[in-house]
Amino acid sequence: MARPIKETPELRGNDAVRFETLISNPKPVSKEEKERARKAYEVMKSISNFQW
Repeated sequence: MARPIKETPELRGNDAVRFETLISNPKPVSKEEKERARKAYEVMKSISNFQW
């Protein structure tokens, strides 16, 4: 039998502070990273639109 899905854990203490700072100050995304993401998206789109 499948295990029940756990609810989202609550962050406490240092974890909560770290998460908050990561969310408020996201790292800038490099051009190379954006280009890789775009290429991966194009590949996924072409696979999902492939006619069998």
